[in-house]
Amino acid sequence: MSENANTQPLENRLRAIEDRFEIYNLIASHPPSADTGADYYTRSVYTEDGVFDRGTGLDGAVGHEAIGAFTLTPAHQEAIAGGIAHLSALPYVELDGDEAFVTSYIQILHPDREAEPRELPNHGTTNGFRVHRVVANRWTLVRTNGGWRIRSRHMEPIDGSQGARDILSQALASYR
Repeated sequence: MSENANTQPLENRLRAIEDRFEIYNLIASHPPSADTGADYYTRSVYTEDGVFDRGTGLDGAVGHEAIGAFTLTPAHQEAIAGGIAHLSALPYVELDGDEAFVTSYIQILHPDREAEPRELPNHGTTNGFRVHRVVANRWTLVRTNGGWRIRSRHMEPIDGSQGARDILSQALASYR
């Protein structure tokens, strides 16, 4: 954005705040929808021609129907039954008119059934959780008549490879 946000009319500033809140909720909805298999919700938040690129070595999908169907696959249902938990960090949101770009982290955890049980006072006993992986995400959103929708999501594992660093560096590009 070339113009300082504080010099824009109040109406534009208010719209940007409302857009950010809607986008934060959209991105924050991914973990509960993925962890419950809410295919109907996933279908509703992607554009009809949306793209879900899970990165190297993992299947992706094109189209909101195919993307929503991911949560119903036997493998994903098995992960849900095993206690998978997607945890997300606060996303970095860039607004550009009727498009938005979001950079975020997601951790994928699951119960560590091989660990020794441990008790935490007032919180019970558990074997704890294991971080399965952490991924960097780059989401491209578009404003529609029904609100913000996901046009594409690209993710790469945080494993020292260049792909994740490329995604994360996009969040800082305007500061160069």
